[in-house]
Amino acid sequence: MILQRTIQNEVSTVGVGLHTGEKVKIILCPASEGHGVVFQRDDITGQPKITVNPQAVTETKLCSTLGTKDFSIATVEHLMSALSATGVDNILVRLDGSEIPIMDGSAISFIHLIKSAVIIEQTKEKEFVVINDVIEIVDGDKFARFEPYKGFLVDFTIDFPHPAFKSNDSQVSIDFFKDSYIDEISRARTFGFMQEVEYLRSNGLARGGSLENAIVLDEYKILNEDGLRYKDEFVRHKILDAIGDLYILGYPIIGKFIAHKSGHDLNNRLLRELIKNRDKWKVTSLSIDDIDRHNLSSFLKINEELNRSTQKNLQ
Repeated sequence: MILQRTIQNEVSTVGVGLHTGEKVKIILCPASEGHGVVFQRDDITGQPKITVNPQAVTETKLCSTLGTKDFSIATVEHLMSALSATGVDNILVRLDGSEIPIMDGSAISFIHLIKSAVIIEQTKEKEFVVINDVIEIVDGDKFARFEPYKGFLVDFTIDFPHPAFKSNDSQVSIDFFKDSYIDEISRARTFGFMQEVEYLRSNGLARGGSLENAIVLDEYKILNEDGLRYKDEFVRHKILDAIGDLYILGYPIIGKFIAHKSGHDLNNRLLRELIKNRDKWKVTSLSIDDIDRHNLSSFLKINEELNRSTQKNLQ
């Protein structure tokens, strides 16, 4: 059977919050089987904790924020995406601020941090959410949908009226039981528009944003001197975000996620719709024989993939 995973060692790093602009220390700690992904605020009396789940998402404006009436933790999606990609089920994430640091705007720094902690298998079986029927949320010309599929496939389309967004680079479809998250998605950075910066900062957002941690565009072009890391980096970052948002469910998903112009809000609404439609999915453990051997073996070789790819992608 496929087993749950945690990390072997406690590791930490320091970075700046994209929206708060505050320096934050984050510590990843090993956790026991069945613990799940739990966030803890060390800077608050009593060190309150919250376990990821769709109902814990309190804000989806420009990022996914977890919280209660007493505290919140913003911009969790990039770290959650890295945890999903590395198959980590159980972990305690401690931080001394209200926002996960943005690092370089992608997930590669978190992938590297998790790798340095050493991923280990536990003895309890990993549980998956298997999609058995279509579940969909539609909002105007936007939609997000789950469909049955023997694997985990993400098909995402974006549509921005800007010269830098080319129509032939607006759609990407990736089956993560066949293709490499590390190579195809992990380095895709968040992006934003210069004309929105003043508005965002006047509303307490994007205070930590810069050309060092985001792709920035003016009315006509990309301002980053080094350009894009992928020719379709914008839509690949949307996939990175979506994988993190979906992992807030607390389980890896066996199914197809199809999205058109979706964002954090629609992603979370889809998870809440999934929870309401209990007859359209099941929670189950899986063996290698349950899924095509070649595809699943690619999924399980994440440690070898990390060793091969992480250092190259950090350069």
